Parts: sequence; C-alpha cells; structure tokens
Amino acid sequence: MPRVNKSVKTRKRRKKILEAAKGYRGSRRRLYRIAADTVDRARKFSYRDRRTKKRTYRSLWITRINAAARSHDLTYSQLIKGLNKAQVEIDRKILAEMAYSDPPGFAKIVEIAKGQLA
Repeated sequence: MPRVNKSVKTRKRRKKILEAAKGYRGSRRRLYRIAADTVDRARKFSYRDRRTKKRTYRSLWITRINAAARSHDLTYSQLIKGLNKAQVEIDRKILAEMAYSDPPGFAKIVEIAKGQLA
C-alpha cells in the first residue's frame, strides 16, 4: 500500500483558518495556533450575536415608538393596549418606521388607540 502524505490536507486546513483570520492584527493573522483560537472565538461571537441582534432591534423599535407616542401624550404601554383593544395588528418594526418616516400616519394610529382607551 502506498504511503500517504498528510501535508496536503494539513496545509489546506491551516490555509483555511489563516484566510479566515485575514484582517486581524499581528500574530492573530500570521501564526496558526493563535489565529485558530481567534477565529474560533470570533465564530462563537457571531453565532451568539445573530440572536442578540434581534433583541437589540426590538428594543430600539420600542424606544422609538415610546418617544413618538409620548409626543402625542400617550405612553408606549397605553398605545399598545389601545391597539390591541382595537384589534390593530401592526408589528413594532412597522410602527417604529411609521413614527420615524410618516408622522401623520402614526398620529392616526395613535388616535385609534386613544379612542379605545377613552
């Protein structure tokens, strides 16, 4: 049976890690062992933060909606309660976008919510 050279596979595996470490500083880019640790850590962060990003955006939308609702003498929770009573199903992403880019449309939605609270 012929002898197998492992260098081809090893070089390919190491090259893949070093290419993923492109853009890092110093040893993190040049030395395989340090680059491998850094790339592994970066991948863990990216996996975790893909989930965290969704929470962060929801929090941002709620903050924007609250600020816009308070300019109409209403709190965020009152606005959401009024919209639920009126059976208006607009998600927070769209509400935040309307509060930012379409104030007259948002004002109409606030009036609908106020009508249900009164």
